[in-house]
Amino acid sequence: MTENVLGGDYPFFRVIESPITAHMLRPLDPRCHTVQFGKALTESDYRRLSEWIAQYPSVTLRAYASYDGSIRDLDFLRFFPALHKFSADTLYHSLESIDGLGYLPESASMIGLGQTKKKLSLKPLGRFTSLRRLYLEGQTKDIETISELRSLRSVTLRSITLADLSILQPLRQLRALDLKLGGTRDLALLPTIGKLDYLELWMVRGLHDLSPVAQLEDLSYLFLQSLKQVTQLPDLSRLTHLETVWLETMKGLTDLSPLLTARSLRRVGVVDMAHLQPEDVGVLAGHPGLQELRAGLGSKRKNDAVRKLVPLPDGERWAKPESLSAD
Repeated sequence: MTENVLGGDYPFFRVIESPITAHMLRPLDPRCHTVQFGKALTESDYRRLSEWIAQYPSVTLRAYASYDGSIRDLDFLRFFPALHKFSADTLYHSLESIDGLGYLPESASMIGLGQTKKKLSLKPLGRFTSLRRLYLEGQTKDIETISELRSLRSVTLRSITLADLSILQPLRQLRALDLKLGGTRDLALLPTIGKLDYLELWMVRGLHDLSPVAQLEDLSYLFLQSLKQVTQLPDLSRLTHLETVWLETMKGLTDLSPLLTARSLRRVGVVDMAHLQPEDVGVLAGHPGLQELRAGLGSKRKNDAVRKLVPLPDGERWAKPESLSAD
């Protein structure tokens, strides 16, 4: 059961606030991935929280919101010397320094930093040479520091514009890349970055050329959403491991036939694509290996027509590969 109160038992996260109660620190639901607080805690509560969360090394500690302005820096991390996963986001008006990251162990595996009014130097990230997952939103000062984090397997850049992807080239172990918002239009270096298994491109302004994607021979999952200037998919015949393609609100696309060139394709999502007609999706009936199709063309009539043309199970949105979700 879900309780809609602070400190309630939401399935996937736990909310903490001062004064911490025994109810807040009861055992976590196995599905819980985040423990979070929205304003500064007392020192004694930080210590208590640190001792308790140490039981859950796979859980992320998240500082967020700070509507009262109480979370101005990350110095409270001195109470969490063994924490391996940490996120600070939606702190736009209050967060003024991330130097407190220096209290985390160098072996930290995941760090997330949201957008702030004051641009903060990312140099404190340089010491985390074992970092496997990094989420950045709107933080561009000293962003070249990312190049030093050679153990990264997953990078998400949101509301960040890069001239090109050269800062990611040293990341030989990179498996997942998410570009969300921002205006990074030049993807030419994609094939030279790690061995990408997962690629997500969402609302990237001005992006129109997806041809570099055709060279990602290790790719298994391609997620494209709201790229209004993309009018065609590339030939995917070199992507022999590609199993899943999710297309959402891709209003410039009318021809889905390039998907037929992906020989290993098993799952396709075509969602919020009301501009398409059933026969536009019907071409996928010609793919011999397709097993699931999620179609959303804006009306029950059109969706039913697709099911008749391509009689496959109606898949849900498929999660990022498990190997990239775990540290």
